[in-house]
Amino acid sequence: MLRNGLEPWHLLVVLAVIVLLFGSKKLPEMARGLGKSMRILKAETKALREDETPTDGTAQNSTATSTAAEQPRPAVSPANIAKSAETDRSATTA
Repeated sequence: MLRNGLEPWHLLVVLAVIVLLFGSKKLPEMARGLGKSMRILKAETKALREDETPTDGTAQNSTATSTAAEQPRPAVSPANIAKSAETDRSATTA
């Protein structure tokens, strides 16, 4: 039944429906927002992985706490990412 799951014309129909629903002016804004949220997600998952790996190569005891675990990690704010994206954009246009 689903032998040829996604054919090129399926993707074209989906793309046409998306453009009709949201309009061509709204799509770049949505793509930018999606890109920013993906960067935030990537930074947070990388920070979580770094927090989970032990620094001395041995497993840490659940009762023992390290100094890195005691200090909270600052959250990534979308404003910082937006500012860096604006400076990147202005550097490429200049």
